[in-house]
Amino acid sequence: MKTMTAQEVQEYMNNNKAVSIIDVRETEEVKAGKIPGAVNIPLGLIEFRLQDIDKSQEHIMVCRSGSRSGMATNILTGRGYNVINMDGGMMAWDGPTE
Repeated sequence: MKTMTAQEVQEYMNNNKAVSIIDVRETEEVKAGKIPGAVNIPLGLIEFRLQDIDKSQEHIMVCRSGSRSGMATNILTGRGYNVINMDGGMMAWDGPTE
């Protein structure tokens, strides 16, 4: 599984305008704040929302601690998607939120 630290994700976002971030936390959790531009697809819905995830693009998966996003990364990698798990999740994120 490919991974990045929260700091690496922040630097990557600063250098790349078209970054796709998928937040797999539950909707209620995301209301407390998410990485700007992140799309919320709860882990339990990820397999039902595959049509909403561009297979030709790289995606960074995020959750609260990195565990659920790791599961989502494994699911999507197994289906041929190019995904990276953000280690530490939002608990490690010190960048801006919306």
